[in-house]
Amino acid sequence: MDASTRINELLDSTDTESVGTSMRIPTALRDAAAIAVSELGAASSTTTLTTDALRARLEAIVMQAALDAHYAAHPAVRPSLAELALAAAELDGHPLAARPDLIEEAATAILEWRPHADADEVLLWAEARSAGAA
Repeated sequence: MDASTRINELLDSTDTESVGTSMRIPTALRDAAAIAVSELGAASSTTTLTTDALRARLEAIVMQAALDAHYAAHPAVRPSLAELALAAAELDGHPLAARPDLIEEAATAILEWRPHADADEVLLWAEARSAGAA
């Protein structure tokens, strides 16, 4: 059984048994969580806030592992940086969503000097280039 399957099984468990644990966390983080609970109603307790955040992070890790495995098995389906930037622009309602040509140019240009650039950097670069041309 692989790690992702085991993590999913544990997260799906209906077992309500709990265990006391001692975690060392920064004081400021603990205090911020307490304020989020008491003043913003973020959760019923800091323990609930912490376990919900841990569960969400573990679910994201499993999803990323599945996506990575899919791309390893099917590298041709991995979206390009320009495709990711265009999708981000469309999701955010960014005006550059209507200019895929500028996004493609920006992605090509930025990868020349920043090979690990992300979609947000591409949009920023495309926005800067379009503002400079205006």
